[in-house]
Amino acid sequence: MIEVLKTLGAQVKEYKKDSILTPVFMILEVICETVIPLLMASIINDGVEKGDMNHIYLVGAAMVVMAGLGLFTGIMGGKYGARASTGFAKNLRKAMYENIQTFSFSNIDKFSTSGLVTRLTTDVTNIQNAYQMILRMCMRAPASLICAMAMAFYVNARVSVIYLAAVIILGIILFALVKRTMKYFDQVFRRYDKLNESVQENVTAIRVVKAYAREEHEKEKFSKASQNIYKMFVKAESLIVLNNPVMMFTVYTCIILISWLGANLIVGGSMKTGDLSSLLAYCMNILMSLMMLSMAFVMITMSIASAERIAEVLNEKADIVNPQHPVMEVADGSVSFEHVHFSYRRDAQDLVLKDIHLEIRPGETIGMIGATGSAKSSLVNLICRLYDVTDGAVKVGGRDVREYDLDVLRSEVSVVLQKNVLFSGTILENLRWGNQDATEEECIHACQLACADEFIQKLPDKYNTYIEQGGTNVSGGQKQRICIARALLKKPKILILDDSTSAVDTATDAKIRKAFAEVIPGTTKFIIAQRVSSISGCDRIIVMENGQVNGFGTHEELLESNEIYRDVYESQISGSGDFDEEGKE
Repeated sequence: MIEVLKTLGAQVKEYKKDSILTPVFMILEVICETVIPLLMASIINDGVEKGDMNHIYLVGAAMVVMAGLGLFTGIMGGKYGARASTGFAKNLRKAMYENIQTFSFSNIDKFSTSGLVTRLTTDVTNIQNAYQMILRMCMRAPASLICAMAMAFYVNARVSVIYLAAVIILGIILFALVKRTMKYFDQVFRRYDKLNESVQENVTAIRVVKAYAREEHEKEKFSKASQNIYKMFVKAESLIVLNNPVMMFTVYTCIILISWLGANLIVGGSMKTGDLSSLLAYCMNILMSLMMLSMAFVMITMSIASAERIAEVLNEKADIVNPQHPVMEVADGSVSFEHVHFSYRRDAQDLVLKDIHLEIRPGETIGMIGATGSAKSSLVNLICRLYDVTDGAVKVGGRDVREYDLDVLRSEVSVVLQKNVLFSGTILENLRWGNQDATEEECIHACQLACADEFIQKLPDKYNTYIEQGGTNVSGGQKQRICIARALLKKPKILILDDSTSAVDTATDAKIRKAFAEVIPGTTKFIIAQRVSSISGCDRIIVMENGQVNGFGTHEELLESNEIYRDVYESQISGSGDFDEEGKE
């Protein structure tokens, strides 16, 4: 827990001054509140009972001043507390988000998307509320408790023993309640992940949900996740609500005992009426301080689970980092795989890629084909170092990819993934992800190469057409072509198309491949496809099977020597199906 506090505490940063001033003002407010009952006792004892109006006016004026000071310090404490807690929350979100950006795919695989969203929202909000309570209540309540207790013993030590006994008994009860509540809050925030996951999946795949008329199923799934959170909160809250009746019982018991004992002392002449009045005021201060502490403990208990989850993200170290003295230039687009073995998990027994040994020359166009799950995408992901090899080496431009600066390497390798992603913004803004300094003419040229210009020109706002989040207002084929154009704008030495023309017709696919051959002949191109027609014109073709290279050669060579490739070719030429339909998985 100490490490967690250190991790989170480092994000207070520029809000240290506010974090210090908040408790200072809270303590000053407590001092003002503690003095007021003494002044009230003085008015009763030396003013009202003696008929001294001057004393009443003088001490009354002092009470007004102290009340004003108390109000001012309370306002300032609230102001600085709000600034410190919201600033702390802002820094936590920023630090987590920035660290997430450094994650490799293997790091991201450890956290679900919904889990990261919960950490950035609900968990940070819990920490923000807890931090404000720590700065305000956890400073104000102990100070008020100590000051009120000290002043009560100063007024009458005999009666004040009642306070001490009440504090001890109440403290034990509240501690027991908080301890039992902790185990429930520990589980609640994990279940928030499931709730967010349900919402995220439903919104993202809303078209599929409606196409299959699965709205009721999704409602049930959401209701179940929501119900689980409800049950855990009910269990926790059913314990927390016991705070109030226990507190009220203690308060009234103390008031009755103090009134009874104080009345006897007043009758006996050993206590004044004003002293009893101040003791009753201090009684409320002490017991309300305990109530505030119990509330703070509950909030802190809730935030412990959130703190650990946030620290987990902040302390996660990227698996893939820059070397100490990185290479800052990629010589050419040559790629070599030297006895590469790879697994997504270091401790995994089964390898995804096994002993891959290939030499690719600069400017070559390499086709890749294989059954679903044959590790085609896993192989090309190693080129731009989205993952690191388990054993062996991947070289680009004659250098191991682990020697390059990550930004330099990835700026020279353009990847169009299977799942194409467009961001909310205009088409031009999406295209400039490939090159933020690209002119409109360069963007149009890239779209012409990717056969995207023809449909963009038909849109009402053309290249200024707004793309909704995820590209929901364009078709799958249009989305793919925009993504290909975006990749071309990088003018890379290596271009990877990971089944990225699957949603376009064969004629458009042929046009795109022809444009690549004519306009970027010096770029090394990897084309992953399920259609033989998409890769038959490639310089060489890799046939993948179960994480291994089953064949490597030209279209003609593979037709003669590779049974898998020949079967796929014949099945597609005859129109009887594609690779996966032939049961070659």
